[in-house]
Amino acid sequence: MREINQLDLFSGIGGFHKGFAQAGYKVNSYFSEVDKHAIAVYKNQFKDATYVGSVDTIQREQLPNIDLITFGSPCQDFSLSGKRRGMQGERSSLILEAIRLISECRPRVFIWENVKGTFSSNSGEDFAAILQAFANIGGYRLEWQLLNSSWVLPQNRERIYLVGYSTEPSRDWRGVFPIREDYGSDTIKRIKVVGDRGTGGQQGLVYDDSGLAPCINAYSSVDPTFIKVNSATKRGYEEATIGDSVNLSNPNSKTRRGRVGKGVAQTLDTSCEQAIVLEDYTIRRITPVECERLQGFPDNHTLYGDYDGVVQEVSKTQRYKMCGNAVTVDIVQEIANKIKPLFK
Repeated sequence: MREINQLDLFSGIGGFHKGFAQAGYKVNSYFSEVDKHAIAVYKNQFKDATYVGSVDTIQREQLPNIDLITFGSPCQDFSLSGKRRGMQGERSSLILEAIRLISECRPRVFIWENVKGTFSSNSGEDFAAILQAFANIGGYRLEWQLLNSSWVLPQNRERIYLVGYSTEPSRDWRGVFPIREDYGSDTIKRIKVVGDRGTGGQQGLVYDDSGLAPCINAYSSVDPTFIKVNSATKRGYEEATIGDSVNLSNPNSKTRRGRVGKGVAQTLDTSCEQAIVLEDYTIRRITPVECERLQGFPDNHTLYGDYDGVVQEVSKTQRYKMCGNAVTVDIVQEIANKIKPLFK
């Protein structure tokens, strides 16, 4: 088992930690986060982890030798659905603090995750500037690839993963990337279980009292074969059937399209405005447990948090938010497997 000291920046609920642990590493985490609910969940799940405060206050002197730095820095300023402020945005500029810590700690490996929109932000200039900043650290080889969670889990979630490493592995080293789309071919990649409809309170979670969103209309009230979902297509709707996901945000919009995920969830966001078509052709909102599954976490990973020594239940609103902000554990696990030669 490889034992590593990890500096987990913008740590969220510990997707990087969990992915490396599942790949067989013994992970000693020093984690940085500002959201109190994410901090509480991290503390509850990884009880030996050490909280080191906000990224802009961390000093090298307070840390041991660091082998791995991981960070999925705030992405709102790069997101295709955001205002695209790029590196000029207040939140995305925090990546510079991560770069500072890489320079000071000199880990063997660092991994950065961010949204697909980073490639095109400010006509590609922001991504070029980030690459240059990483290169300016000196002594690291950089590799990156756009990976999709749908390769291993039923969620369409495209993210850039960039790996920098300083250790020269053996001569037969083939590099980190590319990771092939079919590497997870043995994994169930379509939604087959549409939730807990037999026990517990989750079965009552629906979009409104009737179980139908405003944008949904049954094709046939007698024997429906699919559900019509309003969408800006030539026909004016998309078809959703059992096991498909439906995006519920702005349900009456006449300009939205791509509302239906065929057997996969669309990219989870912080509000989780998504639903599942059930066997009786009604729909209900995806539950927090299902969001955890779609990100590769165990059931109820976010259910409890350690708030200054008091363990208490986390609200569903916060659970949705944290899952939407998380990295996908199974994708991290595959990268962790690929870079094992770097941690001799």
